[in-house]
Amino acid sequence: MEEEAIYDFPETTSGDENGLVALGGNLSFGTLMNAYTKGIFPWFNAGEIIQWYSPDPRFVLFPDKIKISHSMRNVFNKHLFRFTIDKAFRKVMEGCRFAKRTQGEGTWISDEIEKAYNELFEKGFAHSAEAWHKNELVGGLYGVLIGKVFFGESMFAHKSNASKFAFIKLVQALQKNGIELIDCQVYTEYLESLGAEFISRNEFNLLLKKWIHSNEST
Repeated sequence: MEEEAIYDFPETTSGDENGLVALGGNLSFGTLMNAYTKGIFPWFNAGEIIQWYSPDPRFVLFPDKIKISHSMRNVFNKHLFRFTIDKAFRKVMEGCRFAKRTQGEGTWISDEIEKAYNELFEKGFAHSAEAWHKNELVGGLYGVLIGKVFFGESMFAHKSNASKFAFIKLVQALQKNGIELIDCQVYTEYLESLGAEFISRNEFNLLLKKWIHSNEST
């Protein structure tokens, strides 16, 4: 079977006011790695042509700026959840795909997206963080880790504070392992409450060059 071509991208400065940089291409491993290392991510609904974004400004979290509220400290102290990494990647993706969104938009996680990110997981670049309650998966998130940058993709919760718990624990684990930047992509009040902030796309791209190691698909 012939390998899919690795899609190349224009400079991110060519994006429109919404950060849309390119249309089309594919979701092959090589294309996704090429996109992430350039600060570009796919974001489109099922049935649509693939859309690639690099928003300006960019919403990010520096791990040492994580905010843990008093109420979340109580959650930790009560040991309501158990935390794991990479123990249920496929289930986390399914949880994110079928989670009810408060803003009312439909899920963008299609069969095509699931397949692509499961391949990234199998190759060691995508990761999940899980929150468990009585051996039941009740929250989590997934994203892509390249060099010292973690690119967050989506999260879900079936119990109050489960996704916050998983996110905070993951940030703490990433920080211990020398991760310098967490990409949150676009603004949400939820992530702002956890310490995320805006930086310019230019600054984001400079940080990528500094903290992403050279990665070549083999």
